[in-house]
Amino acid sequence: MGLEGITRFGIADYVIFAIFIIASLGIGVYYALSGGRQQTTKEYLTADKQLKIIPTALSLLVSFQSAIMILGYPAEMYMRGAQIYVGNIGLLIGTILTTRLWVPLFYKLQITSTFEYLHMRFDSVAVRKLGSVFGIVSTVTYMGTATFAPSTALEAVTGFPVWASILVTASVGTIYTSIGGMKAVIWTDVFQSVIMLGGILTIVVMGIIRIGSVSKVFEICQEHNRLNLFDFDLDPRKINTFWTVTLANTILWWKVYGTSQASVQRFCSLPTLKKANMAVLLAIPMQFTLVTLVCFTGLVVFAYYTHIGCDPLEQGYIRTANQILPYFVMDTFRSLPGFPGLFLATLFSGALSSISSGLNALSAITWEDFLKHRLRHLEESKKALCTKLLVLIYGVCSTGIACLAIFIKGPIIQAVR
Repeated sequence: MGLEGITRFGIADYVIFAIFIIASLGIGVYYALSGGRQQTTKEYLTADKQLKIIPTALSLLVSFQSAIMILGYPAEMYMRGAQIYVGNIGLLIGTILTTRLWVPLFYKLQITSTFEYLHMRFDSVAVRKLGSVFGIVSTVTYMGTATFAPSTALEAVTGFPVWASILVTASVGTIYTSIGGMKAVIWTDVFQSVIMLGGILTIVVMGIIRIGSVSKVFEICQEHNRLNLFDFDLDPRKINTFWTVTLANTILWWKVYGTSQASVQRFCSLPTLKKANMAVLLAIPMQFTLVTLVCFTGLVVFAYYTHIGCDPLEQGYIRTANQILPYFVMDTFRSLPGFPGLFLATLFSGALSSISSGLNALSAITWEDFLKHRLRHLEESKKALCTKLLVLIYGVCSTGIACLAIFIKGPIIQAVR
């Protein structure tokens, strides 16, 4: 069945999605009006360095596993098989290395911007600012792609224009981040992590029920070479092998958890080094759980369409592999009121967490590395206002990048590798 035959978004779906958006905004409003009301840069950027372990771990989880993963991993599993799941080994290695090196180093320095370290290490303002520029560009680019990802899904299930979806996503993320600061980012991440995990688990369970059993899923995938976990081919030209995926993920997560601004800002905002290490380590089992669920979702989708003898991509029902999961949800569960709305909330949870974390990080980098020294004469409340305005500016920039991402054709996970 083509998209035109299944794109039905009912009242219950709109209600569920609206509640999700309102709740996210509500958390931002709450932290804008409580505590110190975000009147200092210390509270706004570091939550007064009083973060808790579990909320921080959940924030680390969803900040770097966005809608790109929710759409991209199932697309990879559907098209190429399970090699990408081996990345969990790299995740484990990279994260442990982070707690042995980066967390103790940055925590003892008590820096706000990661690039302050470059200044200390090389005694050069130029090196620090050059690193900051590269960090800003890469973060804005990633945020734009993360904003675009759920927009393709929304178009697939409702016909809602991609550009309009991008504007809604970017606006919501920018608003609650700009008014609520780090505290709002952390607690919306906690809320969105629950939605994300719950939504994916629901899709997996309902998909298994449709197919018949877990064993049936594995049987079909095994027959069609989708359980090819350990490909030890040394050919570097192959997209996914054990060596390339493990090495890439080791480097990726060592960098993401150890040196990315969003991560450093979080673990340096915990009260003690021990708690900072615990938060990062706790993110490991959380990541394993989430990645396992998302990858298994791809196997469920593949098994279902193989079982009924229909490939939506080959039949032209969808334009890209990125739409396979939203198509599956609407094709098989459209008769269940509210289910498509829950799926969209799941996708936007991933997108908003990445956007808010990125915006808060960009504000911190720009303030600490470029503006703090020049505006040191301002009152503290006005300094905080400057950081809030920076969030708004970067929100606009990421929206522009998201519009350019419309031209991505392959699995979206490839765009951020």
